[in-house]
Amino acid sequence: MNSETATRTTKTVVVVGHGMVGHRFVQALRERDATDLWRIEIVSEEIDPAYDRVGLSSYVGAWLRDSLALEGNTYAGDDRVVTHLGETVTGIDRDARRVVTSSGREIDYDAVVLATGSYAFVPPVPGHDNDRCFVYRTLDDLDDIRAAAEAAGPGATGVVVGGGLLGLEAANALKLMGMTPHVVEFAPRLMPMQVDEGGGAILKNLVTELGLEVHTGVGTSEIADAEDGGLRVTLSDESTIDASLVVFSAGVRPRDQLARDAGLAVGERGGVLVDAGCGTDDENVYAIGEVAAVEGRCYGLVAPGYSTAEVVADRLLGGTSEFPGADLSTKLKLLGVDVASFGDAFGTTENALEITYHDAVAGRYAKIVVSDDAKTLLGGILVGDASAYAMLKPMVGREIPGDPAALIAPEGGAAVGMDALPDDAEICSCNGVSKGAICSAIADGACDIAAVKGCTSAGTTCGGCLPSIKQLLAASGVELSKSLCDHFTQSRAELFEIVAVTGIRTFSELVDRYGSGQGCEICKPTVASILASTSSDHILEGEQAALQDTNDHFLANMQKNGSYSVVPRMPGGEVTPEQLIVIGEIARDFGLYTKVTGGQRIDLFGARVDQLPEIWRRLVDAGMESGQAYGKSLRTVKSCVGSTWCRYGVQDSVGMAVLLEKRYRGLRSPHKIKFGVSGCARECAEARGKDVGVIATEHGWNLYVGGNGGQSPKHAVLLASGVDDETLVAYIDRYLMFYIRTADRLQRTAPWLESLEGGLDHLKDVVCEDSLGLAAELEEAMARHVGGYQDEWAAVLADEDKLKRFVSFVNAPDVVDPTIRFSEYERKAPVLLDMPAVRPGATAPSGPDGVSERPVREGVPT
Repeated sequence: MNSETATRTTKTVVVVGHGMVGHRFVQALRERDATDLWRIEIVSEEIDPAYDRVGLSSYVGAWLRDSLALEGNTYAGDDRVVTHLGETVTGIDRDARRVVTSSGREIDYDAVVLATGSYAFVPPVPGHDNDRCFVYRTLDDLDDIRAAAEAAGPGATGVVVGGGLLGLEAANALKLMGMTPHVVEFAPRLMPMQVDEGGGAILKNLVTELGLEVHTGVGTSEIADAEDGGLRVTLSDESTIDASLVVFSAGVRPRDQLARDAGLAVGERGGVLVDAGCGTDDENVYAIGEVAAVEGRCYGLVAPGYSTAEVVADRLLGGTSEFPGADLSTKLKLLGVDVASFGDAFGTTENALEITYHDAVAGRYAKIVVSDDAKTLLGGILVGDASAYAMLKPMVGREIPGDPAALIAPEGGAAVGMDALPDDAEICSCNGVSKGAICSAIADGACDIAAVKGCTSAGTTCGGCLPSIKQLLAASGVELSKSLCDHFTQSRAELFEIVAVTGIRTFSELVDRYGSGQGCEICKPTVASILASTSSDHILEGEQAALQDTNDHFLANMQKNGSYSVVPRMPGGEVTPEQLIVIGEIARDFGLYTKVTGGQRIDLFGARVDQLPEIWRRLVDAGMESGQAYGKSLRTVKSCVGSTWCRYGVQDSVGMAVLLEKRYRGLRSPHKIKFGVSGCARECAEARGKDVGVIATEHGWNLYVGGNGGQSPKHAVLLASGVDDETLVAYIDRYLMFYIRTADRLQRTAPWLESLEGGLDHLKDVVCEDSLGLAAELEEAMARHVGGYQDEWAAVLADEDKLKRFVSFVNAPDVVDPTIRFSEYERKAPVLLDMPAVRPGATAPSGPDGVSERPVREGVPT
């Protein structure tokens, strides 16, 4: 390093490639670089910033690129990170320490980190370069396959060359696109690197039952154009398959050409040769992830890649970290079939013993490999049921408590729990998080899944360790009380069931029979919500009125100065010109501030309690309804203009949004619910940021659930794809009612889904497959809600007793609240008592009666 470089206060590291591992490196370096020593420049040939390549198949059906985006992949607000997307590094001048890109950009560096990953291997089969032959590696690849599949039409045959992990992922993608997949694997079984002969036989049976044609023990000899315009794939046994397209998924090779061109050493089987510190033979160049041949070996899994990223981040900051070795365990669900392998799965250890359980009828295979004295677990394979994986994997290399066969016997597993593992046992292999680290986080107050994730990163990548984390939470000694509050020992879900079964309709009866005391600010509104969810009684009817919080008590949102806002419902964002005129006249007559909300509604701010009935009388007379803003219930169903107006729309998103909003309006739930309906994959309604998101495709509707904005935004996840109108509504009915029955108090759908035992797979089973036999009951409950719906403000206006509540002072109903004042400017905004001056040193002008009025600059919100 020359003297000029040594005196720099800032160094530049160029990261070549922006996949999962490259992104992990940038995150690790930024988190640890307390003095901002390093400036990072990322060069990536893909136009998309880092995305979840492990979950590539989830792109199918959704076709939304940002659905796979890794958190923080744009480094928004971090001026120490610069990204150059859609650009390729064409050369590295190691002498000048400069990289050159395809755009002619030259970047001087102090260090280079090669994170170029791998490319899909295409065997040199005659015809492999046919324009209907594809690889399965990137989002662009899937877009190309999709176009070919749609051109071929439903039911067309697609051939996947390769029956390993990626090959079955590709076959699954073709199946989701409506094709009939054929899988060709040269080895005598599927997934030969993960399962043995017994597991392979079970796996073949399971995927065949799901509609795949499997050809094992044969290779691909030729791909040629057929007379009917398709392709003819000839196999090594001389059999043929008539197909519309071919996908090669026969393994990967490290993308090391850039390193070769720069004169860096490469391994015998490819990959940039690096030492335990992930350094190359140039002290200023490192390699991480799949391109790195760590002491001669490349690893194709994300967990070892993350380890290399962490090592290099530490090295650049003066550390001495070394690659800790690779955990090659895998657990996946392919085509709905569980497959897992861990440790020495094939029993290569000298004198190792194998214990197997094989049930072809049930479709289950389990094998564990143990030491010659049967005391130490060495590895195992699970096919069909991988529920034991979370407990078995951390036990590898450790003493087995009790009978080894009990670990995989159908009635076994209960004898061994997480308490049998020492603190250094690795629970989350993706992020290298030990049992001790998780237990320490729990002891420090992380008492749920989300908190443990935030503290330790465990469970944030593949999610396979979440069952183990739940067990540690349960066994931690931290009392995870299910009690709603001091007055009810039951959880919200249990109280819901009590109310539903007993028919109790008042808080007083519920607390007398199943609780204690007089209730509090926690249980009263919770019970009020349960009572509203289980009947169509008005929330201000009788005793229920006293249970409501302020917003529900006055059927409006209280603002910070004591006034209220009024938001008339506009299903799907639709509003007539006459209704717009009425809204404008009300705003003018009552002097209200108006604002178009993010949910496609018009909000009227500044109404006093005593003004609310007259405002709503005029709105109701204009055909408008309430309930949009104030309750823990359905807020909005946002929509784009859809196929009615937009040239890209493929379905009537507005019509569907109106249908859904009118169906679920007034539905009381544990928390507010928001919907979005988009007429095409361009997603203008932002449906994947909603509790329920509906996106149109050419084949029907895709249904997403469990998303939300707010302080902890979550992308919704795909529950069902390509469904018709009737099925869509049925699934939403079941989903919402299942959520209402089982969620905790004030728990939105995103954290509810995250905490749900079995997660998305269980939810799919309940909603789409009716695994609990609840479908009819859930749909019937929703039908009762729809049939009993009444507009809450319309009901108030028709009831003199309810109208008496809407006064500022109960003992002086004709007195207007004198504490609510406003500035009379073109943009009306509230003024609060004793507000500080707008800027330091300024004096707030005094208004009538000594009330300070805060001046409002036109166009600037206060």
